[in-house]
Amino acid sequence: MRILITGITGFIGAELAHKLVSSGHEVYGLMQHVVGRDLSCLEDIKDKINLIICDIRDYYSVRESIKKINPQIVLHLAALSPVRLSFEHPFDFQQATFLGAVNVAEAIRDLYGPDKVRLVVASTAEVYGIQEEKPSTEDMRLEPSSPYAVAKASMDMYMRMLIKVYNCNIVLLRNSNTFGRKYDPSFFTEYVINEMLKGNDIYIGAPESVRDYMYVDDHVNSYLLAMSIPEARGQVFNIAGGKGYTNREWTLKIADIIRFPLNKIHFGQYPPGYPSRPIKSDQPYLVLNPSKAKKILGWNQSISPEDGLKKTVDYWKNQLEEKDLGDLSRQKLDKIKEIMDSE
Repeated sequence: MRILITGITGFIGAELAHKLVSSGHEVYGLMQHVVGRDLSCLEDIKDKINLIICDIRDYYSVRESIKKINPQIVLHLAALSPVRLSFEHPFDFQQATFLGAVNVAEAIRDLYGPDKVRLVVASTAEVYGIQEEKPSTEDMRLEPSSPYAVAKASMDMYMRMLIKVYNCNIVLLRNSNTFGRKYDPSFFTEYVINEMLKGNDIYIGAPESVRDYMYVDDHVNSYLLAMSIPEARGQVFNIAGGKGYTNREWTLKIADIIRFPLNKIHFGQYPPGYPSRPIKSDQPYLVLNPSKAKKILGWNQSISPEDGLKKTVDYWKNQLEEKDLGDLSRQKLDKIKEIMDSE
């Protein structure tokens, strides 16, 4: 099929592109023009995908891009992250995340009507906000507690309006915290792994907050199912393991795999220079009930969080070892050049 991914240069977007290319699909991606943009996440498939420059915040740019591609499936993942930065840049988050999603959905409806194109939209577990300490279900009232979550919740509500009013062929996925990044070590799990592998002190600002974790492969599989199963049309799905871990427990799991000294972990402290966020905005408990996705999509968490952590640790360990070898080789070359120049 001819599939368009918005946010193709992001974490899940790039992983999805690889999976779809390997399955023989014709893959397109929308990306905003940024000088010096790093496309290393797509380097090995760049000749097998089609990248279109588009400003997701501009309706006519989005409409013309979609018209040119004429997709059968649109996977909308374009958004700004992470959550903590949204407090400093609230307007940017609303424009890219909420307005961008509205532009994509309305362009599809205008060009093709409500039926022809299946639109799968990335919502997030963050839309639930601060709730009772029990796994959230899809019918719960949304209580977002950050500008990022408000943008996603607004988008979520707009998509459900399009489903209710126009019967649009839309599927919403509210995915839990996902790890297994290969290019960005700034998110929580990857931050902890990288700092531990480097032997640096670890800072865990909210050690008792509870989160539901999922390895990247299971996240990607949720999109593959949502885009292909007819019964998913017009539905909202939680995609999650359904089990909560405190930040303390999660950090100690990583430390056990790496054999990291526990006296170098500082619970209750944020890293130096860490962007601040209002204390009241922090969600103490964010766990989702995935029963509906299991029943209708046939989705299951196939990789346990513990196995996913081992895979992620192995990946970053190899990356750091390759970097060290590369640095050593460059040092040797510089030394040889220095000797030759002196002669």
